[in-house]
This record gives sequence, structure tokens and C-alpha cells, in this order.
Amino acid sequence: MTAQANTPAIKWLQAQRLAFDLRPYAYVARGGAAHSAHVLGLDPYAVVKTLVMQDELGQPVVVLMHGNLEVSTKALAKAIGCKTVTPCLPEVANKHSGYLVGGTSPFGLRKDMPVYVEASVLALPMMAINAGKRGLLVLVDPTCLLRLGAVAVQCAKPKTPS
Repeated sequence: MTAQANTPAIKWLQAQRLAFDLRPYAYVARGGAAHSAHVLGLDPYAVVKTLVMQDELGQPVVVLMHGNLEVSTKALAKAIGCKTVTPCLPEVANKHSGYLVGGTSPFGLRKDMPVYVEASVLALPMMAINAGKRGLLVLVDPTCLLRLGAVAVQCAKPKTPS
């Protein structure tokens, strides 16, 4: 492992003694899960994006969603007992997570935040998720999310064409 891969996320995975495989790729701003899936030859459904959102009181939450789907904020709010949930501004997300947007991992977060995962993610045989640095994914068993205390929710909706 290189020094570049020595992120808080990698340290967390190592501390948990979890098997993982690093997958570096050429990061493209605003490329998202579709770009990383394409260049790494992965199914976008198995590339899980880490989103930092907030409830109506400004309390941050982490949401993990398939790369080719979107979060229904209405369904998420209902599932977690809030009035509303909205995406955080990038600078706010960076502050909460300790990572830069585009490199956010649910592992090794700066702040303790509730983590919600689309339930179908847990059924994947393997997922690719950010390893805490732009241009670096990790292949890992999705059930490791349960060690984070991740709560399964159903809040997926089809991606709207851009």
C-alpha cells in the first residue's frame, strides 16, 4: 500500500481486520460513480456513493446509495423520522466528514454521524466504495457497513436524466 492510500478510511478497515482491495483510478471532477465504474470496469450498481446530507435541524447524516440510483430525500426523511433531508453544501460536507467531496468514505469519518444504507446494497456480493481519497475506491464486503452501525433504509429512486 502506498502512502497516498493511507487514509482514515483505510486505517479503519485495517483496524477492523477486513479484507479489501484498493482500486485507484484517474479522478475526474463531477465524474461520480458512473466515471469510476466505467474506468474500473465495474457495474455502476455495485459502486456505492457516500453522500453527506442534513436534516431540517442541520444535523448531518451519511447516506450510501448505488452509483446508478438517486436518493429520494422524501423517502429517506420518512424512513429516519425527519421532516426533511437535503444534501449538504460541499464545504459543509467536507467539514463534517473530514474528506473532500468526491473522496468521501463512510469509514474513518471526522465526526460521529448516523449512517444510512440503501437496503439492497447489503445484498451485493461485493461493493466498490470510496477509500477516503479522490481517485481511490476499495472493493469490500458490504456487510462491513454494519460494523459502522449503518441502518438499512429504502430510499432509492431511478436517476433522472441530466
